[in-house]
Amino acid sequence: MVHNQPSSPLPRNAHSVPFVALRQSLPSNVAAISSFVDQLMRFILKFRRADGSEIDIEMALREALANAVIHGNGENSYKRVYVDCRCYMDGEVSITVRDEGQGFNSEEVANPTTPENLLFTHGRGIYLMKRLMDEVSFEHGGSAARMRKNSNGDFSPSNGPSRGCYPTSQTD
Repeated sequence: MVHNQPSSPLPRNAHSVPFVALRQSLPSNVAAISSFVDQLMRFILKFRRADGSEIDIEMALREALANAVIHGNGENSYKRVYVDCRCYMDGEVSITVRDEGQGFNSEEVANPTTPENLLFTHGRGIYLMKRLMDEVSFEHGGSAARMRKNSNGDFSPSNGPSRGCYPTSQTD
């Protein structure tokens, strides 16, 4: 079951760039990830112009959710994963994925590109997240992953409202 909270445009720190936010949670179940990602990507594309970076966002989101469900919450069905997604009017997307686990030290995660790690069948999620997104950080002792992706498009105000995030009055 997915829980939704209404989205609302809010000012962004000192830049005062409006954004639309969506907060949701999902159960710690690998089977719930795919439909959750599909729903969140529809939300993002409703408020953000497609610019070719959406596949990067989707892949990084899948990795972050898989890490939260599997490693963070240990697939414990009594625990949840919480997602906060913000779509800014300038085309930036910010996603925070938080689990109820103990966290981890991101500095201790092995580099999957070193020769001794190349044949491992796991351990590439954080690497992929960092390669696909413009910024990735871990907070709350590693139990929260914050990811940010800028737009590949030109979203200057002179380009008008058809660029960047779409107004909330647009229909699907």
